[in-house]
Amino acid sequence: MKKNIKDFNLEELKQEFIELGEKPFRAEQVFKWLWQENITDFQNMTNLSKELRQKLNDLYIIKNFEILKKQKSKDGTIKYLFDILDGGNAIETVLMEYKYGKTLCVSSQIGCKMGCKFCASTGIPFVRSLTSGEIAEQILAVQRDENIRISNIVFMGIGEPLDNYENVVKAIRILNNPKGLAIGARHISVSTSGIVPKIYSLADEQIQCTLSISLHSPTDEQRSEIMPINKVYNIEKLIQACKYYIETTGRRVSFEYALAKDNNDNLEDAKKLIKLIKGMNCHVNLIPINKIENGKFTKSTNENIIKFRDYLNNHGIVATIRRELGSDIDAACGQLRRKNLKK
Repeated sequence: MKKNIKDFNLEELKQEFIELGEKPFRAEQVFKWLWQENITDFQNMTNLSKELRQKLNDLYIIKNFEILKKQKSKDGTIKYLFDILDGGNAIETVLMEYKYGKTLCVSSQIGCKMGCKFCASTGIPFVRSLTSGEIAEQILAVQRDENIRISNIVFMGIGEPLDNYENVVKAIRILNNPKGLAIGARHISVSTSGIVPKIYSLADEQIQCTLSISLHSPTDEQRSEIMPINKVYNIEKLIQACKYYIETTGRRVSFEYALAKDNNDNLEDAKKLIKLIKGMNCHVNLIPINKIENGKFTKSTNENIIKFRDYLNNHGIVATIRRELGSDIDAACGQLRRKNLKK
């Protein structure tokens, strides 16, 4: 089988070219064609000889995703269902517009193992992890379709990024490379349900990306009910890992907190949350929970969401409410793919 040339970082690609008897600078040329020019065919890499282009075509493929479905919200959010050209498997990617630029929410796996009760990805069978090239291709595919430049990346789509650690880190380095997409690490956010050992590993990478923790509850009993990962890595272990990340990288950690009606949205929960994270260099991102098919949890009232935010802010915790985007186009991760699987 031919290798997907997008799976190689620049150093690996240089080594491939050396083994082919080619000069390493040719690898840089190809890398720029792929990631800066978004070229989808070796024959269009015009500063390479015809012989080299043919050699590359014989040995490698340029995997370019195909759009299975595209939905556009009235607020401008666009959700893609991509055919990743792998036996009918599909992934979701969401383009969001913010005042600071265009943000893309990417998937890291086909399906998810974590089983979080409020997530639409739960119930989607896990197939496999995406390769680094497949992760990064989501950015290229959207840029081709919309003729835009993506400025911010969030790993918050289908899958647990730290369960696909090696490929996610490799994809970040490809995205961050100044000879590639040149997206600054501080414009890349990695969200995790709490795989504690990998949080320590990510800190030691010194990539300087933002770490987002799906916390959703300040107590082990409550969190274990909605997030099975908490039974393996409890809140105490998770907070210790977050403190290490902050100390090692100097970066602020973001705690994601999805507010569910009559579950985790009262002021007693807010008090416990303050006690848990007080003094940390952190931010709390309050999320009005999306209602999913057959899901147990429903969105908290607007009154409770505002009260929760204000209580945190008044007690020294920076908290904001995430703007709801794409509610009319199944924008919660997993919703569009769940519908597609039923057809």
